[in-house]
Amino acid sequence: MTSDVAVRVRVRLFAIQREIAGAREVRLDLPAGATIEDAWAALVGLHPRLAPGRPSVRFALNTEYADADAVLDDGDELAIIPPVSGGADAPTAALRILEIREAPFDNGILAELGDRLATDEDGAIVGFIGRTRVSPGTPAPGQEADAALHAGRSVEGLAYEAHEPMAVAVLGRIADEIAERFGVERIAIVHRSGEVPLGEVSVAVVAVSPHRDAAFQAARYAIDETKARAPIWKAERFADGHVWIGEPARTGPADR
Repeated sequence: MTSDVAVRVRVRLFAIQREIAGAREVRLDLPAGATIEDAWAALVGLHPRLAPGRPSVRFALNTEYADADAVLDDGDELAIIPPVSGGADAPTAALRILEIREAPFDNGILAELGDRLATDEDGAIVGFIGRTRVSPGTPAPGQEADAALHAGRSVEGLAYEAHEPMAVAVLGRIADEIAERFGVERIAIVHRSGEVPLGEVSVAVVAVSPHRDAAFQAARYAIDETKARAPIWKAERFADGHVWIGEPARTGPADR
């Protein structure tokens, strides 16, 4: 390392950025006082095709969303976040179930999660299932040309990729917000990773509460915020290619 290099950073790439760079990780040597924006500039210097994606990416520093002017320390992990896919205590009941699962699950997961969460004090269990559908969604920024190639074609399946430690941490913050806003402590958010064929379940949410209104509000908040904030990326697969789907990640809760 040369004398002017004081910060070595591990940069993790996902989804669109991973495909463009042809790598999941890049190591950068930067001068003291370098910011996330400086790291992005260095990354673009190595992979110029990343440059047009800047308006739609977000950054996570050591698994926490961070602003571009944050200063980097030696050994930091910087994740480049492309657009994301949008009671009473009882010893046997879980308070939260927050998971990324590679193994498939079906509609029966709602009963599984409800049984694990509910206590005798809970009068409402509200569940939501998200499934792979045949019609395509909105392409992520930079994927419009690829989407045009598949216009009028049916989606044959989805492929999900996640920054798993950060995704679970974000789900935990969403659960904290649900407890604060709606008084619902018992919540489950389980999301698939990997390949999800047409018609199969990709995400399940269950909210458990003594009263139905709070459970409905909690379940809706959970799925909306998961889609907007969790670093989970979705590619729609067609017979001869794929298109990444989503919007720039929101780094905090929506105003409600």
